[in-house]
Amino acid sequence: MIHKSGRTPLVHRMGPFVIRRNHPGRAIAGHNDHGFGPLAAMDDSSLDPGTHIRLHEHSNEEIVSYIVKGVMRHRDTAGYELDLTPATLMVMNAGESFWHEERTLHDDEPTRVLQIFVRPHTLDLEPGLQFRELEAPEPGRWRQIFGPEGSGAASTVRNRIALHHIVLPAGADASLPVIEDWNTYFYVFDGAVEAGGQHFADGESGLVVDEPGAAILTRDGARLVAFQIDRNATVTREGTIGR
Repeated sequence: MIHKSGRTPLVHRMGPFVIRRNHPGRAIAGHNDHGFGPLAAMDDSSLDPGTHIRLHEHSNEEIVSYIVKGVMRHRDTAGYELDLTPATLMVMNAGESFWHEERTLHDDEPTRVLQIFVRPHTLDLEPGLQFRELEAPEPGRWRQIFGPEGSGAASTVRNRIALHHIVLPAGADASLPVIEDWNTYFYVFDGAVEAGGQHFADGESGLVVDEPGAAILTRDGARLVAFQIDRNATVTREGTIGR
């Protein structure tokens, strides 16, 4: 079964910085958690040129920043200064405490970023940061963005969750990536797809339960991400965002 969620009503507008927060657990009626296992939330955010998100703290969560468009400039108290683009990925394993700030310059183009908040398995872990270049997406093929620690993935988070991305050309189809006994949550951030007899436009999502490998079909082209989630994983609920 695929539980569909429409575009999120949780839109936080802070001048040039707009957050559209998606809670995967809300897809299931009566579910007592806004998150779903280790996946606490996913923000689809936009930053206008000249935006400055001032120095702030995260703790007890893993934050993955995946740039859809533009550039987001990261600086933190650990000494990292990084420019995040669609060709790079940053995973901030906040652990006990991690302070950072983000900005765009006045001559930057508008930026769009998916920021993913993962609940770690244990409180007050050692903080750290991962940054790498991403391989170019191959149309019609899933590309892994991150995986669980110890899985061999190039970027990792400290719980039982993985993420893949795909660019589907017009008229193409694909099956959702699966891990045995885990669930899948997908989010369309551009275009539209058909899955399980339902239509999903940009900003809409689906939580797949007991329907492994559900096929998706696009008529006009689409870009989407798909999470594989162990809903029974041990999680902490003390994160800055992931409570």
